[in-house]
Parts: sequence; C-alpha cells; structure tokens
Amino acid sequence: MMQQKRRMKEETPLRLFKNPVMESLTLLSFGVFAVVWAIIILAAMTFAWRMSGSVKMMGLYWLAGFVAWFPFEYLMHRFLFHFQGKSAFTQSMVFLMHGNHHEQPNHPLRNLMPLSVSLPLALLIWGGCIWSMGNGVGGAVAAGFLCGYVAYDTVHYSCHQFPMRLPLLRKIKIHHINHHYRQTDANYAITAVFLDKVCHTRCDRS
Repeated sequence: MMQQKRRMKEETPLRLFKNPVMESLTLLSFGVFAVVWAIIILAAMTFAWRMSGSVKMMGLYWLAGFVAWFPFEYLMHRFLFHFQGKSAFTQSMVFLMHGNHHEQPNHPLRNLMPLSVSLPLALLIWGGCIWSMGNGVGGAVAAGFLCGYVAYDTVHYSCHQFPMRLPLLRKIKIHHINHHYRQTDANYAITAVFLDKVCHTRCDRS
C-alpha cells in the first residue's frame, strides 16, 4: 500500500493551482520544450546573423551572451529560487517558483521552466539587449544567452530523468542530485558546477 501511494505521488504532478488553466501553465513536457525553443533559437540566431556586421563579430558576442548565462543561472538559483522569505506571501511565491520542484524533484512535467514564465522573460531579455546594445550586438548577445538557458534546462531535465553515464555528465548529475538529497543550501550551479567551488557553496558532504 505504501509503495502504491509513493508511486501515485511520483506519477501525479503536485497541484499548484485549483484553476485547471492556471495549473496547465505550470507543466511542460520535454517534447514541447524542444520544439518551441528550437524555433525561438533559430529565429534569434537568424536575426543576429542578418543584423551583425560579420560572422566573426556575431560569434564573439554570441559567446559573450552564452557565457553570461552561467553566473546568472548560479545567482538566480541561489538567491531567488532559495530566497528565505519571512512572510507567507513570499514563501508561497518561492514555493511556486522552485519549492515545488524540491517537493517532487523527479516529475518530468516539472523539471523544465514553464513556457508561461520562460517566454515572457526571454522576450524581456531579448528586447533589453536590443534596446541597450543595438540590433547587431544585442541580437547576438541575446541569442547566446538564450542558448545558455536552453542548455541549462536540458541538462537539468537530464539530471532528473536520464542515467548520464559519460564521466562529465555523471559528475554534473551527482552534483545536482546532492543539492536535492544531501544539502539544499549548496551545489546551486547546474551546468557550470565549478562555480560552487569558486563561491564556496559546494556540498561538503561525501
């Protein structure tokens, strides 16, 4: 009976909203994620290529945006997703953003950032880059940053859903799983795991 209840808990997503429409906006399958973001990345890369003065410069600014994602990922996970708020409202917001994932870490529909959150943020970031840096530079930086996000969410999904037997991928998986099951206030990096060593937040448990 206990095993059956545990299995049902793993198979059924933890409900966040009573409204079925709102609830559906918190769920995302990997197939939909892959299709939607492939289209977005293709569009962003095409725009950056057409607006850039040269392929070399586009590549450099793309790389700058891509690299910029990784410290952003670390800071977002550490200080926003694990924010220790005192009010009930703040605690509920943090639970909606990330706490539910720690409550049910291996459900495949909750291992990816919902499109209802990621798409508006992507538009805001892309628009901000274009506004502040221009079409050519801003488009390339934004495209690189969004590629970094897709890499992050793909790796995060894989950590929870696949064995990841290659040595480097296995190391990344263990690093993240330790965050869930050993020390939740450590191992905040998902992709660039060396950042936890640099920031002294690597899990100190064996």
